[in-house]
Amino acid sequence: MVEAAWEDVFMAIALTFTPPFEPGIFDFLAVRAVASVEEASSSSYARTLALHGGHAWFQVRWDGDALLLDFEVEDGADEPELLARVRHLLNLDHDPAAANVVLAGNDLLATRVAALPGIRLPGCVDAPEILIRAMVGQQITVAAARTALNQLVALSTPSRLPHGTMTHLFPSPAEIAAGGADILRGPRRRIDSIVGVSGLLATYALRISAGDTPESLAEKLLPIAGIGPWTVGYVCMRVLGSPDVFLPTDAAVRNGYGLLRGDSLAVARTIKAAELARMAEPLRPWRSYATLHLWRVAGEG
Repeated sequence: MVEAAWEDVFMAIALTFTPPFEPGIFDFLAVRAVASVEEASSSSYARTLALHGGHAWFQVRWDGDALLLDFEVEDGADEPELLARVRHLLNLDHDPAAANVVLAGNDLLATRVAALPGIRLPGCVDAPEILIRAMVGQQITVAAARTALNQLVALSTPSRLPHGTMTHLFPSPAEIAAGGADILRGPRRRIDSIVGVSGLLATYALRISAGDTPESLAEKLLPIAGIGPWTVGYVCMRVLGSPDVFLPTDAAVRNGYGLLRGDSLAVARTIKAAELARMAEPLRPWRSYATLHLWRVAGEG
């Protein structure tokens, strides 16, 4: 038996984007960062990941003018894939100008757009991972979801390219399907849903990717117990980079809208989803970016 021979490749490059770039996306990723897999701050994000040819890690740093990417891959042939995933994660192919024109037409959002004209839609580097993370995060706080995901890392594979505190890969669907029931906490039905979906992903009975559409994702996911419209919408935003997703049942969207119009938090919590949906209707086809602004106001983005 011949062991695979890995040739590590380390690179550092500057990433191109259409300015302006608003670095708040790093805060979004930082509050969701999983210990031993990710490192993040208000100006940087780093993580391990598995690519077609082997393991890798990368770090993106914002210096106020440029986005600088450092990375290492076991197989040099994986470099284009890694770059594509990083660009998708940070929404770097987005031109903010068109979205800003539409969002600024809303009186409440106009000041937010002026203050944050380069806001970016967080994408992902792995589609099945985002579905699992979304299911873990349903109906609990961001902090509680992060705690649960940190615990799941006990199931994961050590990285062959550890870097800093990043010693493990995010647990694979197969690893969560095999051991998640012993680690996850909460209602049994919720745990069974997460473990069950992980099993479907592991066996490829369920496949999701950036090649899907919002319609195909809904067709695949909504029939599955434990997955509702919020999860489908969130996955569309992060896996597909869909620019026109609005989440009117999301508590942070509701609270952000109320606070933005001057409500107390208590009053904001009484706002109905139908009112939020009506407010967002004129913001098509850029409602995902409205969602980001409202999350930011509520302190969840």
